[in-house]
Amino acid sequence: MVARSRSGFAVGVTYFAAVLMMVVGGFDALEGLAAIIKKHYYVVGPNYVYKFNVTTWGWIHLILGIGIGVAGFFLLRGASWARIVGIIGAVLVGVANFMWLPYYPVWSVVIIAVCILIIWALTAHGREIAQR
Repeated sequence: MVARSRSGFAVGVTYFAAVLMMVVGGFDALEGLAAIIKKHYYVVGPNYVYKFNVTTWGWIHLILGIGIGVAGFFLLRGASWARIVGIIGAVLVGVANFMWLPYYPVWSVVIIAVCILIIWALTAHGREIAQR
């Protein structure tokens, strides 16, 4: 009985991570589109270390957002490769948002926290979704 309830919990946490991946991917893609379409929406000081054009940041966020969102969709469908892609994607989205901190600090911290939750869920409980 105990093993079955834990497995159910693990599958639930993995489904939650997959849904979070799609939500974070959508938000990251929208953040990227905002940077591409309206370049002057985001402003940063002149002494920032990771200096890229806002349009470049927009493309980075758009590509990462689409990638992690698609991986989340396939994780819901039970693809085992999507777990690895999800972990790598969450790391990349977290790093990109760390580098994006001066542009949109509060939002970046929220996305980094959600990425950490995704990484934990996929590393601790991601294996059970394929076995179900």
